[in-house]
Amino acid sequence: MANVKPRVKVPKSADAGEIITIKTLISHPMESGQRKDKEGNLIPRQIINRFSCEFNGTPVFACDIEPAVSSNPYFEFKARVPESGEFKFIWVDDDGSVYEETKKIEVK
Repeated sequence: MANVKPRVKVPKSADAGEIITIKTLISHPMESGQRKDKEGNLIPRQIINRFSCEFNGTPVFACDIEPAVSSNPYFEFKARVPESGEFKFIWVDDDGSVYEETKKIEVK
């Protein structure tokens, strides 16, 4: 799908054990499969159906996404940062496309 763009905000640094706020947004139309085009034909479902985040390979947050979620899904959640490392964010589309983004954080 063209123009699918993930955006992620993670602080560049934190203290060891600090709880940080992570914000994610992915540009995606999230077509539910229930709307019709101008000719009256159903527009096929095409949604991001799964989102997950891990830190240094350990799961931090994950959710299944249903068609009722609006376009450009936004998630905000908190995570405790025990050490310097990398967050990996993964969005999975109905068509099998996988969109990934990574962000590093330094623990002081």
